[in-house]
Amino acid sequence: MPNGQITLLSQYAGKVVVLAFIHTTCPHCQHTAGVLSAIQNEYGPRGVQFLAAAFNPDAAQLVPGFIAQFKPTFPVGSAERESVMEYEQASMAKPNYVPVLIFIDRNRVIRAQHTGGDDFFKDQDKSIREMLDTLLKEPVKTAKAARHQ
Repeated sequence: MPNGQITLLSQYAGKVVVLAFIHTTCPHCQHTAGVLSAIQNEYGPRGVQFLAAAFNPDAAQLVPGFIAQFKPTFPVGSAERESVMEYEQASMAKPNYVPVLIFIDRNRVIRAQHTGGDDFFKDQDKSIREMLDTLLKEPVKTAKAARHQ
């Protein structure tokens, strides 16, 4: 994240996390940041956390300007481009369009993943809210419950 700090998903235990892989210079990513900011304000108190990681060339240098211009209401940092590309190649059969949204439930399981070319983004505000509402209705497994499965 900004200032070279490392963010771990474990920091958000018990929350629904949406990780957005973005390019700071992509108009679609910039628009999505605005959508996510509005939803974060509403859903944050309900247990949702958005995080964005830019992975375009020079992302680490571009993130401060992106934050200043678009004022996201959630943490935005940079990720190693090679790591994100490796993840995308391993997890997606189609070309890697941005943004990429990864929905992680409160039990830290990836439940959905959408790339910028998906129909999901035609009405992303509605699509994101529907996914979050579904995930927020699900129970959090306790360590004790997980051992009994």
